[in-house]
Amino acid sequence: MALISSQFLNDPRLAQARDLVLSALADHQRQLTTCRAGDVTLVASAASQCLALGNERGGPLYYPYISSGLGNGALVELIDGSIKYDFINGIGAHFGHSLPELMAATFDGWVSDTVMQGNLQQSGASAKLIHLLVEVSGLDHCFLTSSGAMAAENALKLAFQSKIPRRRVLAFEGCFMGRTIALASVTDKAAYRDGLPIVLDVDYVPFFSESDPQGSTSRAVTALNLHLKRYPNDHAAMVFELVQGEGGYYTAPRSFFVALMDVLKAHDIAVIVDEIQTFGRLSRLFAFQHFELDEYVDIVTVGKITQVCATLFRSRFKPRPGLISQTFTGSSTAIAAGIHIIQALINGNHFGSQGLNMMLGAYFSGELAALSREMPEKLSGPFGIGMMVAMTPLGGEPALVKQFSIDLFNSGVIGFSAGGGPMRMRFLPPLGAVSRADIDAVVKCIRNVLEQGEMSDVA
Repeated sequence: MALISSQFLNDPRLAQARDLVLSALADHQRQLTTCRAGDVTLVASAASQCLALGNERGGPLYYPYISSGLGNGALVELIDGSIKYDFINGIGAHFGHSLPELMAATFDGWVSDTVMQGNLQQSGASAKLIHLLVEVSGLDHCFLTSSGAMAAENALKLAFQSKIPRRRVLAFEGCFMGRTIALASVTDKAAYRDGLPIVLDVDYVPFFSESDPQGSTSRAVTALNLHLKRYPNDHAAMVFELVQGEGGYYTAPRSFFVALMDVLKAHDIAVIVDEIQTFGRLSRLFAFQHFELDEYVDIVTVGKITQVCATLFRSRFKPRPGLISQTFTGSSTAIAAGIHIIQALINGNHFGSQGLNMMLGAYFSGELAALSREMPEKLSGPFGIGMMVAMTPLGGEPALVKQFSIDLFNSGVIGFSAGGGPMRMRFLPPLGAVSRADIDAVVKCIRNVLEQGEMSDVA
C-alpha cells in the first residue's frame, strides 16, 4: 500500500505549482544582472528600517543590509533597491541567492508536515542527510544540530566524556570556535570573552608561519609538548582550524598538522577538526580530506553552507545516553537544502586540483595579486586557499579596513573583515553561482575603491 504522503508529493498539482514558482522567478531575475545604486525613493525608508532593526536587536548592523528577498546567484537586492555582489554570503552560509535548482529542491521541504525537524521525531530527509554526511566523511556517526556553535559544543562533550577525567583543551593561537560561554573560552579573542566567566581550561599552540616553515613547526611542537608535560594526562582534545577563518585565512601544509597530530595520538588526545567555514571550499569536500589527514581525525564539525549543522565522529566517541540532544535539528526546508547543496558540490565539478573551487579561487587570487602589484602601497596579498580568499587593504589598520569595507559595500560588493594585526578583508564567493565574470566585476569595484574611495555611480 502506498503512503498517502507519496500520493500527495506526486500529485501533479504540486509539480505545476513548483513550475509556476520557478517560471515567475526566472521572469523577475532577468532584471538582476549587475550591481546598481539604491533607488532615491527607497533609500531614506531603508535607512530608517536598518536603524530600527539595530536598535531593537540591541546593536547596530555592520552594514545597512536588509535583503528584499530576491537575488540572482552572486547578486542580491536590498530594500533600498540597490543590487550588490554578495562575496561573503553570510560568512559562507549561502550557496547563492534565489537559485532555481535549490528552490526546486526545497519545495518538498516546504510542503512537509512540520516546519521543524527534531531529535525526538526524525523525517526521511533528516535520515538521508545523516547517511550522506557519514558516507562522504568516512566517519561512523553523525548528529545533526541547528547551529555551528552547538555542533562544536557537542564535539567537546564527546571528547570530554570519552577521556574522563581529562578536562583541558588545546587550540591554536588566533583560533575561533564560537560564541557560547564554553566556546568563547576556547576562542582566542579577548573581546569575545568580555564579561564572561572562563569555564574551560585552554592551552594555546602557535600557528604555522609561511615566513619560517621549519621554525614555526618546531615551535608549535615544542609548545604542545610543554603543555602536555605541565598538565600530564589532562588534555581531552585539540581543536584544529585547518584554515583559520576569523583569524585571517591562515593555513599550513600537511606536514605541520601531522607533526602535531602524531604527538596527540601518542598521548591519546582526540583530534577535533572545525569545518564550519571550510566545508566544501577546497579541493575535497572536507578540508581534512584536502590535507589528507583522514587517519588522524576523530571528530569533525560542519555547518554554514550545509544549512543544517552536524557533529561527525568515530565509534569510540559514541556518547552515552543523555549527553547530546536537541529539540530542533533544523527546518524541513533547510534539511532539503543541505542534501541538495552537498550533492551539487559532489556532482558539480567543484573538487580536484582542476575543479571549480581551486580554479576559480586561483583566478580570483591571481586578479587580486595583479592589483596588489599595481598598487602595493594600498593592497597586499592575496591570502587563503581555494574559495576562501583574503587580502590586506591599506596596511591592515583596523579603522581603515573597516572604512574600506563600507566603501566597498556602498560600491556594490560585500566582503567582511578578519584577523587583526594586520586586519584583512575576506571573501567567500557563492559556490553555487559564482563565475569569472562575477569575479571580474568584484575586482573592478575593489580597484575603484582603492583608487578613489566610494564610487558615486555603480551602474
